[in-house]
Amino acid sequence: MAKIEINIPAPDFTLVDFTGRSVTLSDYRKKSNLLLVFNRGFV
Repeated sequence: MAKIEINIPAPDFTLVDFTGRSVTLSDYRKKSNLLLVFNRGFV
């Protein structure tokens, strides 16, 4: 896994939300705040 660097924009990616809709990071550029949560269930 690549290391995260400070003050470097995140690469664009697309994930599926809880309703099954695709959400792309670039859709939220220029917004004031963004909270991204990765739920890594217990296996």
